Amino acid sequence: MTEKSLSERSLEYHSRKPAGKLSVKITKPANSPEDLTLAYSPGVAVPVLAIADKPLSVYDYTSKGNLVGIISNGSAILGLGNLGAMASKPVMEGKSVLFKRFANVDAFDLEIDEKDPEKFVEIVKSLAPTFGGINLEDIKAPDCFYIEEKLQELCDIPIFHDDQHGTAIVTLAALINAIKLQDKKWANLKIVCIGAGAAALATLDLLMGFGINVDNIRLIDSRGVVYKGRPENSERKDKYAPKTDDRTLNDACKGADVILGFSKGNLLEVDNVKAMAVNPIIFACANPDPEIKPEIVEVARKDAIIATGRSDYPNQVNNVLAFPYIFRGALDTRASAINLEMKIACAEAISSLANSKVPEEIKELYKSEQKLEGGLEFGKYYILPKPMDPRLLEVAAKAVAVAAIKTKVARIK
Repeated sequence: MTEKSLSERSLEYHSRKPAGKLSVKITKPANSPEDLTLAYSPGVAVPVLAIADKPLSVYDYTSKGNLVGIISNGSAILGLGNLGAMASKPVMEGKSVLFKRFANVDAFDLEIDEKDPEKFVEIVKSLAPTFGGINLEDIKAPDCFYIEEKLQELCDIPIFHDDQHGTAIVTLAALINAIKLQDKKWANLKIVCIGAGAAALATLDLLMGFGINVDNIRLIDSRGVVYKGRPENSERKDKYAPKTDDRTLNDACKGADVILGFSKGNLLEVDNVKAMAVNPIIFACANPDPEIKPEIVEVARKDAIIATGRSDYPNQVNNVLAFPYIFRGALDTRASAINLEMKIACAEAISSLANSKVPEEIKELYKSEQKLEGGLEFGKYYILPKPMDPRLLEVAAKAVAVAAIKTKVARIK
């Protein structure tokens, strides 16, 4: 009897009764007439009046302070494209599972059948009073940029598009450690970014906030290098359009210290990798197929550090290392937004964990990676902590909370 395929096992997993991955539980007693009197009428009128008198007391009397809305219109589901709101529900339920599993954050998934950005903003704005924060997910670019910015302007809770910022935070965390290992200097880095979608542009925004010089960035889209004065540039791309004679991927890769891939599989050639500077860093994060396979890089450049978006290779750039903890820190301080300083604090906290001794229970879970050079110790094959590392909750969430307080977006300390 052959082993069941991933497709069969996944469908079986999701359809097992009760279907889906979530349920709702009661957090207060509801076993007596007195309990029901307090839970609903007439007792519930008391917190209603308290909140009407003092709106921020909603955090004291309801679940708002530990509740995130995970909201999508299904216009860019994983790497599968625009499959619609209903098809996005398994992903949004899965995101809710991760929030609860890793940071004890409750989450409701909302799949909204609306592609018009203006209407989508209005719908989500009207739902915002329910939540302590909103995680936007799987919304196509450029709509996602407008939607996030407009909602943060209109709402007094954190609005966070994880496809952009979760990827950016973990990429920065990995890059901090790779640069340390490769003995490079931030001020001199030449970075090539393949892909100009939501994740790519958000990552470049975060790197700029961390101090990278825009003149050292080469952004590659489907037309080649984005350069100053190029007619096809959008407003967001124009931000990363230096004066340069580079026009192709081959041009850009010459002497590059870092290649960041947020595009599609197998775009990088061996010659591109060979043309890079000494001790190169390659993050090939396209899924399911990276821009170049790690085993090819290993042969072409023994001095390279490589990361991917896949769990079956070491150094996985995985959003789950960031989003549960950035929301945990934001919710715990009742933050009104998630700002640049909070994102950088999260990235630095994640990177610091890879520099410390790995708990034995984590080594046991990732036995196969113990066979690699250095095992689960800070080095070429271990530049990021593992998602199951329990220390992330304390270290990363605390760093985010401290940054929220320092930058005055926190409403409690």
